[in-house]
Amino acid sequence: MNVGKRLAAPGVAWLALCALLGGGSLLAWWMPAAWIDWQPELATAQPWRAWTSVFVHWSESHLLANVACAAVVASLGPTARLPWQATLAWLLAWPLTQLALLVQPALAHYGGLSGVLHAAVSVSMVWLLVRRQGRQRWIAAAVLLGMLVKLAQEEPWGPALHHDSDWDIATAPLAHATGALAGLLCVLLVLGLTRVGHRQSAA
Repeated sequence: MNVGKRLAAPGVAWLALCALLGGGSLLAWWMPAAWIDWQPELATAQPWRAWTSVFVHWSESHLLANVACAAVVASLGPTARLPWQATLAWLLAWPLTQLALLVQPALAHYGGLSGVLHAAVSVSMVWLLVRRQGRQRWIAAAVLLGMLVKLAQEEPWGPALHHDSDWDIATAPLAHATGALAGLLCVLLVLGLTRVGHRQSAA
């Protein structure tokens, strides 16, 4: 079986993207953050930071927490049998999560996986809600509702940085919201294109 067929198997492409995000974060720990973190004033001159900033972490606890969350998100791939199209939607949401941070110019630096992981939850749960039946659909709806409540409690429209006593770094709640929104928009786009493709092939 060639690489293309392997990646097309349900859950495999999703696992591969999770491995890239988690592994890249571990490798980037040894790099100066200023080389690859998100900086709005460099968005035009160095647009690649919209991708590389997810690998930046500001403390060991920040890194370990996000890698652990990435492992949980990875389990969604094989468990929910997510197809490669769902992974494509998540991949498209990756840079959009950071680019949307331009609405908050006070956020001079940003790094971390949390925004993109929120995009993954958005993509996977909307995919299940639209493409599955019964119990999986109800679970997806409950998870999406829980995420909406969480995002509202974080008040992403507030200050650029939030200082929480549970963390040894300041967090950027807006990134969670932009990730969830980017994931929603991208999965709806891919679902729409997939539906059009099915109609054309059936014609």
